[in-house]
Amino acid sequence: MVVRRIAIGLGGALALTRVMKNLLFHVKATDPATFVGIALLFVVVALAGSYIPARRAARIDPMAALRVG
Repeated sequence: MVVRRIAIGLGGALALTRVMKNLLFHVKATDPATFVGIALLFVVVALAGSYIPARRAARIDPMAALRVG
């Protein structure tokens, strides 16, 4: 499921290279290093954004959470 979403995102990004071509300076629109770098940046941001809520959720007693919910 995740692989399919990544493939759709990369396909969409490659399809929009003609639009981005005028906005990029000194970088090709289909530069592999840029695609990999931005994908890794998105992964880091997603992990950082989910780390604090996951840590807070891990501290809660499961039985207490079930009683409240």
